[in-house]
Amino acid sequence: MSEHAIRVELSYPADLSGWGRDKVDGSPFRAYLRKTHDNAAPGDVWTEFVGVGCCGDTLDFPLRVESVDGGSAVTEDTAFVYTEREACGVAGGWQVQSAAGPTE
Repeated sequence: MSEHAIRVELSYPADLSGWGRDKVDGSPFRAYLRKTHDNAAPGDVWTEFVGVGCCGDTLDFPLRVESVDGGSAVTEDTAFVYTEREACGVAGGWQVQSAAGPTE
């Protein structure tokens, strides 16, 4: 078994909404990452999602692994830290659910 990752630095796009950032930074999302990813390596891109409210839609966005301290195995003890990277066209916030939101 691989040595466990002590700390994983993930980047999200600059255009991820403030609401999306709050969700990503919460303990439920961090627990979700620990349960759904077995390993992390610099350069990995994880397509993730956060709910956008009562209508049950989701906002998909890419998280990129920037660095890993320790081994590659993600465990319940792995800490996640975030940094911002260039925008990539993520549409977020309440407009996702409205007529003014994305059409694709």
